[in-house]
Amino acid sequence: MNNVINVIAFLAITLSSLLFSSAQAAENNYKQGYISDELFIYMHAGPGTNYRILGTVIAGSEVKITGSQDNGYSEIIDDKNRATWVESKYVTTQAGLRFIVAELNGKIATNSDFASQLDGEVNGLNSQVTLLTSDKKKLTAELKQLTTTLAETRTKIKDQDTNIKKQWFFNGALVLGIGLILGLILPRFFTRRKGAMESWS
Repeated sequence: MNNVINVIAFLAITLSSLLFSSAQAAENNYKQGYISDELFIYMHAGPGTNYRILGTVIAGSEVKITGSQDNGYSEIIDDKNRATWVESKYVTTQAGLRFIVAELNGKIATNSDFASQLDGEVNGLNSQVTLLTSDKKKLTAELKQLTTTLAETRTKIKDQDTNIKKQWFFNGALVLGIGLILGLILPRFFTRRKGAMESWS
């Protein structure tokens, strides 16, 4: 008994897998389609007005095209995953105005976000430029101060060098003058003293 149950369960699982795989494969073969820009159109259970009406589909709606056609009708899969038939003249692979407008609005929003991002980056760069300009002014002022200090230092060094040279010249002249005086006075002094000593003797 258990073997029979196991076999039935196995068959049920296998059948479910095959059905799911077939449905998945069929869905993968569907084309992307749209309902053309009419107010709305009726969906039928089969290819013709003599089939039951399943509802309406709004213009511009996105659908899947199965590829089946008959009697001027095309089979589609609507947004509720129902297989229905609509007149082929209302089925197109080109997006309707609603999708085009939505896509354009999306692009506009994206561009607006991008523009806002660029504005933020520009503002950031402007802030950096302002900061760099301020730093440049500060560095220019510091450079000017350093240049003035360097010029003053060079002037002081030049003055000190001139004073040192004057001091050396004065000291040299003083030594020379003392030497000349001693050179002239001492020989005469010794000569007079020697003469005085000779007269005494």
